[in-house]
Amino acid sequence: MEAYNTVVSFFQNGGPFMFPIALVFGVGLAIGIERWMYLSMARSRNSREWKKLAPILNDRDYERARANTADSKAEVGQMLNVGLDRFRTSRRRNDIEMAMEESLMDTMPRLEKRTHYLATFANIATLLGLLGTIIGLIQAFTAVANANPAEKADLLSASISVAMNTTAFGLMVAIPLLLLHAVLTSKTTSIIDSLEMATVRSTNIIFANEDRDRSEA
Repeated sequence: MEAYNTVVSFFQNGGPFMFPIALVFGVGLAIGIERWMYLSMARSRNSREWKKLAPILNDRDYERARANTADSKAEVGQMLNVGLDRFRTSRRRNDIEMAMEESLMDTMPRLEKRTHYLATFANIATLLGLLGTIIGLIQAFTAVANANPAEKADLLSASISVAMNTTAFGLMVAIPLLLLHAVLTSKTTSIIDSLEMATVRSTNIIFANEDRDRSEA
């Protein structure tokens, strides 16, 4: 209960700028949670899809692979579907790789969506904290100017302490948002790297099969 009272007192003493900082934190946290869930689900479904498709590609059953990827929700499935469609009309490795790269370029914005807002919100929280402190100091010095000389020192120190609450709160919001931004950026990069690796592996499997067919013929 004492900790709760301390937090409430800290928030109330910070002045009106504490509310927009809290709003920034709330929106940023909501975006962070949504992105974390989306990226975790994307990684999981891509892993499952690749484990299902790799044996089919090794068996050279490309029509079955196309059927499995036709309505796939996994990014790797969508990429492979585009690549297999191109494989039906062109047997050049470069054409297939380019088709899959184009599909990856379409996928990347969905993976990176809204993550960059977290860094922006962290900067906004810091700046709002500084602005709140500056305005608080201006008000403090204005009030002290007309105060009793004997009370000026105590009144000034108390006012400065309250004014600094907004800077402290702004940093308390900015630091977790920056960390969350870094984690989500790393997670997104890892997924994109895995999709690029799937592109290379799938084309290697397809053309290794083609080479094997030609040698057997």
